Amino acid sequence: MAQSCFAAAHTVVIAPMSDLYVTLDEYHTLIETLALKVHESGWEFNQIVCLAKGGLRVGDILCRLYDTPLAILSTASYGGENNQTRGTVTFSRDISMTTANLGSRVLLVDDLVDSGATLERSIKWLEHKFGFYIDEIRTAVIWQKECSSAKPDYYAQYLADNPWIHQPFEKYEQMSLADLAQSRQVPETV
Repeated sequence: MAQSCFAAAHTVVIAPMSDLYVTLDEYHTLIETLALKVHESGWEFNQIVCLAKGGLRVGDILCRLYDTPLAILSTASYGGENNQTRGTVTFSRDISMTTANLGSRVLLVDDLVDSGATLERSIKWLEHKFGFYIDEIRTAVIWQKECSSAKPDYYAQYLADNPWIHQPFEKYEQMSLADLAQSRQVPETV
């Protein structure tokens, strides 16, 4: 399987060295590593915006650690077989937040930066919709791939070989509710 990485004006196809399988414990440790890197930088922010769906878990944990409001911008760019085909980035119409206005110093978070298109377009979307409120946007991701055109301000792990990342909850993308129900059935005893 080839790993697609999109550059600014053309497609670059890179064969990953290997797939990266991440456990739930490793996933949480990486989010904690990311939180500490942001903290150690000394930068103070007053709003977290997570890109859903990959950045939801990252944003949730960071907003709890920093006690900072979380806003959600829903995006989609992957589909196809096993949700591994990159397409056009689609944005929700609005951002979901519990504050009256977006903060002036925004930490934009996602799980990874692959091609860079989603992160770059999300910054433009936020500046277009909320530029009046925003003084600064910085970005944070768990994984930064070498092939990305976007370079986040903070990342927990740099991946020079551009692997396909298998996250611990991707099993739900291939599971139906019938499969889940069947897996929960207790075998009858004789």
